[in-house]
Amino acid sequence: MPTHTVASAGIISLVTESGLVVKLVLLMLVGASVFCWAIIFTKWRSLQRALDQNTQFLNLFWHSKSLEELSEKTERFSSSPVAAVFQAGLREYSKVAPGGVPAGAEHMENVFRALVRSSNSEVASLERHISWLATTASAAPFIGLFGTVWGIMNSFQSIGVTGAANLAVVAPGISEALIATATGLAAAIPAVVAYNHFVGQIKRLAVDMDCFTHDLLNIIQRSQFSARKGN
Repeated sequence: MPTHTVASAGIISLVTESGLVVKLVLLMLVGASVFCWAIIFTKWRSLQRALDQNTQFLNLFWHSKSLEELSEKTERFSSSPVAAVFQAGLREYSKVAPGGVPAGAEHMENVFRALVRSSNSEVASLERHISWLATTASAAPFIGLFGTVWGIMNSFQSIGVTGAANLAVVAPGISEALIATATGLAAAIPAVVAYNHFVGQIKRLAVDMDCFTHDLLNIIQRSQFSARKGN
């Protein structure tokens, strides 16, 4: 029988023969790890799609002849946070400056608030479920440590009952302790790596939205100045 098969069978038998508390600890850690991996795959796809569509939208934005022309093409960028911010700003601008009438400073402040509100909403949406990764990354090692301490306690109890301190007596409890430690680390390490990676991507998207907000306001104000000058 191959060595890795024997090792796998040994680990499975150690888990099945472990105490109730350690089994609950392992079940909790495995459940948290599975949920984290589901978040990782889902969030990775959504953030990658947001980054790609942001790039496409910004390229179209800087090559469009007018905001109205761009507005008609934003529907195909449904995953782009910057496109969502643009739509929110344009909706507010159409309210304060209907028919292209130049808006006053107080109205432009309304447009700015609409852009910021939409940007904050998009960031909150991007950060959804990310906190679970941080919680797992910080809590999983301690949960595993609890299982470790419990396994060592079982080893000492076995020594007290049998009056012997040989390997056969302490091995089961030590094995429980090591499995709990390893499971806790296996749950925490991917969670903390993914959390840091996603936070970096979300910060990049937030910067894109912040820069776009100011660029859009500048374009609107320049167009209004040109309209006033033409009149």
